[in-house]
Amino acid sequence: MTISLSEQAIADFYQEMLAIAQFPDPEDELDLLLPQPSWLSEGYEREITLREGLNLVIYNYRLHDCSEVAFLSFQEESICYHFHLSGQHQDAYTEVNNLEYALYGSGLAPKQICVGSDRYPVLEVIVYMQPELLISFIGKDKKLPLELQHLIRPSHQIFYTRVGKTSPAMQRVLWQIIRCPYQGITKRMYLEGKALEVAALVLEYEREVQQGKRYLYNLKPDYIDRIYRAREILLQNLHQSPSLMELAQQVQLNDYLLKRGFRKVFGKTVFWLSP
Repeated sequence: MTISLSEQAIADFYQEMLAIAQFPDPEDELDLLLPQPSWLSEGYEREITLREGLNLVIYNYRLHDCSEVAFLSFQEESICYHFHLSGQHQDAYTEVNNLEYALYGSGLAPKQICVGSDRYPVLEVIVYMQPELLISFIGKDKKLPLELQHLIRPSHQIFYTRVGKTSPAMQRVLWQIIRCPYQGITKRMYLEGKALEVAALVLEYEREVQQGKRYLYNLKPDYIDRIYRAREILLQNLHQSPSLMELAQQVQLNDYLLKRGFRKVFGKTVFWLSP
């Protein structure tokens, strides 16, 4: 049986979790442990506000059944680094499995359904970073490198997403976050450093992808650009989607390469977005 949850239902039970929140670190009131609702799963969500513009979330739970969560369109204000050490989820943009991560830029997140599986326990680490914090690491001109500018988009433009493999270096940092042995000020300093370290590893990989030094899924960068363009066309025409041949012509690929590319990049068929 699949449990279907609306966005309002999610907001309601989040308030219920806040009412029974625990404080795993008595020296830190910004470190909250939120037990999951017993009817939904076994486990917890841990939220740590590290500083203004930088938040860390750890999920450790197992769903009783598969779940579907409906989200309305919203403006995603943070750059999100979402790591799966165990478990999987899929939505209209990504399918993230064990030892994979999803990078989400800021921008418009259209209405979608996120599906969670009960096949595996879920262990996730998520770093939320406000664009202003990322920009604060730049020198005097306060301008992101060209290879990272797509991570910050205006509210009317669909946000950037990419799924990648969690490297051994990333895994090491993630486990250090989960197993942090400290409390109070030393814990906060340690976790802030680790959150920035794992974000830096993702951003460096992203720069190499954009520079063409790394190929995604063994596909050439121009090919990947056309696949992403095809997805944008579908998202802009959800109620009157072009045919496969029309879409292939618009992005200048043949229909076989378009289908193959969608499957490799998104793990989905071309028309999984169709109503």
